[in-house]
Amino acid sequence: MFLYLVALVVFYYLYRWVKEIPRVPDKGNKYVYITGCDTGFGNLLARHLDKQGFRVIAGCYSEKGEEDLRKACSERLTTTHLDVVSKESVAKVATMIKDKVGERGLWAVVNNAGVSVPSAPCDWLTIDDYTSMLNVNLNGVIAVTLSVLPLIKKARGRVVNVASVFGRISPTGGPYTVSKYGVEAFNDSLRINMHGFGVKVLCIEPGFFKTNVTNADIISKSVASIWEKLPQDVKDDYGPHYLDQVIKQVRVEVARMSDADLMKVVNCMEHAVSAVRPRLRYSPGWDAKLFWLPLSYMPSWISDYIMISQSIPIAKPL
Repeated sequence: MFLYLVALVVFYYLYRWVKEIPRVPDKGNKYVYITGCDTGFGNLLARHLDKQGFRVIAGCYSEKGEEDLRKACSERLTTTHLDVVSKESVAKVATMIKDKVGERGLWAVVNNAGVSVPSAPCDWLTIDDYTSMLNVNLNGVIAVTLSVLPLIKKARGRVVNVASVFGRISPTGGPYTVSKYGVEAFNDSLRINMHGFGVKVLCIEPGFFKTNVTNADIISKSVASIWEKLPQDVKDDYGPHYLDQVIKQVRVEVARMSDADLMKVVNCMEHAVSAVRPRLRYSPGWDAKLFWLPLSYMPSWISDYIMISQSIPIAKPL
């Protein structure tokens, strides 16, 4: 019986591998719009798809990001300034794309732009802290998607949303996981809405990778800045050593868990864009596959126990 089950699993993964090999034809006439291309996953994906022959439209926040990308890619690639929290910027880019793609439509949009700060325990933050991140990580995804959705429907193309494994489980406080849960909900509802139009809506749920989102210096400075602004009674609740413990954990644990091979994520993005039969969800990273996703399916009392046992204790009992 055991050998039968093993053979069945092997057959399933072999079948899936073969099924997922074919790629879409005519890449030279397919436009792909990517957000957050200054660094990280978006930057690598823009270069990767450009080498494969796609016509990439790379949204960058900075002029330097645009300039560096143009130098590294072919003349097929187009860069543009994009601020996903600005309605005017999103609309301007959408108009440019409409003029560029014409009647063929837009093959894919990859919503990659995102930030990870401010991050801190929930009671350290204000509603403005939540709003600032939600505007980028969630509202930006929705705004960009809706701005080009008619073009994607015309091409019967794809929407690829970069969420996170923390859109499935929430081990930290603050707005990051809230924003990623929101991306998951938008992704799922849009996937069902677009089914009748032949539009595929796909989700990337990475674990920990070495990008600006997991940069220990950025996160540590953000946490320290928020701590300095806290009322004294909140600081007293946590105790005088809590900040040092948080920063130590960020620098040690986040660095230990973060995978340096960003191509694991980029290859999933590329498959979502170019495969004839893409997956609905991708979970790059062994931590996502073997720890976070299984943890998300466990009863809450078990997942709570595991996460609380690994968190920093509050120095002063409440």
